[in-house]
Formats: sequence, structure tokens, C-alpha cells
Amino acid sequence: MSRYSIIFFDLDHTLWDYETNSRETLYELYNHYQLQEKGIDAFIRFQEKFEEVNKQLWHLYDHGKITSEVIREARFKKILQPFGISDDDLSHKLSEDYLAECPKKGNLMPYAIETLEYLAGRYALTVITNGFEDVQRVKISSSGIGAYFDYVITSQRAGHKKPAPEIFHFALALHEATADDTVMIGDNVQTDIAGAKNASIDTVLFNPGGVEHEAEVNHEIQSLKELCTLL
Repeated sequence: MSRYSIIFFDLDHTLWDYETNSRETLYELYNHYQLQEKGIDAFIRFQEKFEEVNKQLWHLYDHGKITSEVIREARFKKILQPFGISDDDLSHKLSEDYLAECPKKGNLMPYAIETLEYLAGRYALTVITNGFEDVQRVKISSSGIGAYFDYVITSQRAGHKKPAPEIFHFALALHEATADDTVMIGDNVQTDIAGAKNASIDTVLFNPGGVEHEAEVNHEIQSLKELCTLL
């Protein structure tokens, strides 16, 4: 795989440990807003409902059925409703605080720093993410990985979101490169892998849980450190 000169990385779930950072933030919000006293009898129930609703909303967003603003506005309303909580002010505060605090968490996926240290001296690295522009910038800064990347490209900046090939074309143009020079590393078969294939870019699926799938990928890894021997 040494023919590549450029590596595109997804951010959430690939480098930035979304699950850990989200869980820590939700726990702080659960306690700060005394949600147990409001009818959510255990933190785990709050966390599980968040994960369920969040997954549903991001699936709709990735398929172009809702906008990012819908996620911001509807997420916590949908989370609170099953617990009998109808409080627009509370859901708004939870949404604002979650978006403000979660990106400040710096937990990364295992071996992320070691892998980036290895790759940065050999390849040009760029992040391509569907996340919110302001939020993703904070994540990059808080986790201390900004120096490894030439560019951080969000769907907001590019005007297209994965899996649309245009966001990858946007990144290639910044590097003045071709698809043959490039490989995409990400965890999501629908956005990262399918998107890269739409742009004729080779792919490495990061699949730490060994989840079964039917996607055609050039390579598949379960740990980021495998990239140090693969690339």
C-alpha cells in the first residue's frame, strides 16, 4: 500500500472516541440537571435512550432526510419524552450543554496517537467528517491531534456530506491529488466506505467490534495500530 501519498481519516468513532466522550458528558448532565429527580431513575436508562435516539437521527441525517439543525433541536426532546418529561427549556439546555461540553473531551480511540505519529511522517493526513464545523474543530483541538493534519474538512465547509463524492473531490483538490494517490480510513460503511468508493478512492474499514457487513473494502482492521504495518 506504499503507493499512497495521502490518507483521509474519519473523526468520530475512528480517531475521536465518541462513545467514551459522550458517556462522560451525559453523566455530568444527568447529575447537573438532577434528572433522577425528574423521572429518569437511572443514568444507564438516560444513556441508552440517548444512544438509541442519536443513532436514529444521524442515520436520517446521513441519508439526507433531516438537517443538522433537526438533530440539535429534536434530540433531547425525543430522549426526555419516554420518561414523561415535556420541558422545552430543559431539552434546549441539555442540547446546548451537550454540544458545548462533549467536544471538549479528549478521549481518543486506542493507539490513535501512536498511529498518527507513525503516519504523519510518511503521508499527508486530512480529516473528512460530517460533523458540525464548530464542534469538530473543538474536538480536534481538545484531543491534541490538530498538528497531524493538513486539513480538517467538514460537510459544512465542503458543501456536501459523505457519502457524496463531492466532499472527497473537495479534499483531493486541496491536496492537488488524484484518487489513486489516496486511501480513506473510517468506521462507517455507509458514509466513509461507500463515499470513498463513490469517489474511486481505496478504503480501509476500521471495525474494532468485528461487526458483520457486506461492504466491499480494500482492507479491514480492528485496531488502529494495524495501520502501522499496513501502510
